[in-house]
Amino acid sequence: MPGEPLIFHGHRGKYLKKFLRIPFCPTMKFYKYHALGNDYLVLDPAHSPKCPEGIDVVKICHRNFGLGSDGILFGPEKSDRADFKLRILNPDASEAEKSGNGLRIFSRYLFDSGRVSEGKPFTVDTLGGVVKCLVEEGGNLITVEMGKVSFDSEKIPVNGSKREVINEEFEICGKKYKYCCATVGNPHCVLPMEKVSAKLAKEIGPYIENMTSLFPNRTNVQFLQVLDRNNIKIEIWERGAGYTLASGSSSSAAASVAYKLGLVDGDITVHMEGGNLSIKISPDFDILMAGPATRVGIYEMFDDVLKQNIPDSE
Repeated sequence: MPGEPLIFHGHRGKYLKKFLRIPFCPTMKFYKYHALGNDYLVLDPAHSPKCPEGIDVVKICHRNFGLGSDGILFGPEKSDRADFKLRILNPDASEAEKSGNGLRIFSRYLFDSGRVSEGKPFTVDTLGGVVKCLVEEGGNLITVEMGKVSFDSEKIPVNGSKREVINEEFEICGKKYKYCCATVGNPHCVLPMEKVSAKLAKEIGPYIENMTSLFPNRTNVQFLQVLDRNNIKIEIWERGAGYTLASGSSSSAAASVAYKLGLVDGDITVHMEGGNLSIKISPDFDILMAGPATRVGIYEMFDDVLKQNIPDSE
């Protein structure tokens, strides 16, 4: 009968019986994927109708005290303007407008769960707009129409007079840096330079992200190195997540800045620590992103995770 301890014989029986008396009642089921090392937990409303928020998100995403991830994808929900709706939660509990890697992972989950078919486009509603997605190669290649890039300060947003934010300058820790800004539904600050490094991204990325006097909604940050007319390398500091191995929206923004500056052509491979993405840019700055999403596993989480206190979380 449910709840009754099982009987085991032998000298280990008493220990197994004691273990099985611990209630086995996971409260949430997550599907973990990564996109070039940028990992997300998919939480399906069919299994958990309530979207986590606040400190619960922080605890779930914590690398030591929770399941560990770069964010939570809550969906699919119903939408009046698209086939599916997606909410994207950062590990600091803020909500992202759009995520290229998150959209690829979500598309792969929709394919794996039988909600979409290979080779048939579908649409996803995000805070940053509706995007069209396509799953191919048995789920191993996902293409996302990221929308149109804008450099308009009011749309990004960037404080100050209305302008295209191209080749402006700020000073951080006594050093001046040139930067450009763009939006693909979420804000980005791109710093072109001769050579990029993870060390620099980790050192000054947090300062730039939180320059709210300039970026009222904070910003994602990319450090851009142009390799040739069809290849760029970037290092990424992601708003709400920190240093990140790969990012689809960051790739889109950095490639668009390089294209805007006349440094690359419209067909670009973006090289990141986690791997490469393909970005195609039209003359009107419409962005097509293509890359993989990989299944990791299914996690059933106990509510102990949400009940605990974790350092620096309150």
